[in-house]
Amino acid sequence: MSHDVTPSTDSPFRSEPTVRDQAPQFVLPLVVRIEKTAPPARTDALETAARAVLVLLSDERSVGDGEWAEVVRDWQDARIRKVVRRARGAEWARAEGLPGITVKGKSAEVRVFPPVPLDGWPKDLARLQVSGTDLDDPEPPPAADVTAPVLWLNPDLDMSAGKAMAQAGHGAQLAWWELSDEERAAWRVAGFPLAVRATDPARWGELTAGGLPLVRDAGFTEIAPGSCTVVADHPALR
Repeated sequence: MSHDVTPSTDSPFRSEPTVRDQAPQFVLPLVVRIEKTAPPARTDALETAARAVLVLLSDERSVGDGEWAEVVRDWQDARIRKVVRRARGAEWARAEGLPGITVKGKSAEVRVFPPVPLDGWPKDLARLQVSGTDLDDPEPPPAADVTAPVLWLNPDLDMSAGKAMAQAGHGAQLAWWELSDEERAAWRVAGFPLAVRATDPARWGELTAGGLPLVRDAGFTEIAPGSCTVVADHPALR
C-alpha cells in the first residue's frame, strides 16, 4: 500500500500539493512477513509497523553523519511516503538480506528499510506484492493502556491492514516530531511502547479537536484526500 503525507510549516502532515512536490521524492519501504500457515494478528502488525518507523528514525545510522542520514533527511523534506509490502518464505529471506531493521512484535515481523527513490526500488523489494495484507485479530485486542502512547484510528474508515500499517507509522512519526529530545530518549529506552486502536465513534471528534497530532491522508488509495486517519495520543503531548 502506498500512502503519503506532506510536512509543512503550518501542519506537519497535510494532503494539499506544495512546492516540495517538485523535489525528488523518496519512499520508506516496510515489509511485513505473512506466512500462509501463521499470519500475524492485525493489531500486532499495526503496532509493529509503527514501532519500526520509530526504530529507524532513532537509529544512529539515520541521524547526524550516519550512513542513512542524508536519504532520511531528503525523505522527510518532501512527501512522507510509506509503502507496505508483504513477503513470505524465500521472499522474506531476500528482504532480510538487504540493509534495514527487523522489528518483532508478539506475532508480527516488520522490516523497515532506509528510504529509496520513488522509482528506484531494489529489485528484491520491488517484486513484492502490495495487495493481500488483509489480516484479522483472532480475538479483540485489550483496552489500550492510556498511560502509554496510543495511535487512535478513525473508526469511520475501512482500511486494509497495509493501509492501516502505513497510517499507524505516520502517526508514530508525527508524535516523534513533536517530542523533545529528552522525551524521545525516554520513549526509545522504554522500547517504544504504544498501542493502535480504533476509538469509539463518539470520541473521534473530541480527539481530532484536542490539539494532538493528526494525520490527514493524501488520498491516493482507498480513502478520500484529506481524510483524518490517526490521532497520535502521546502522554507528553496531552
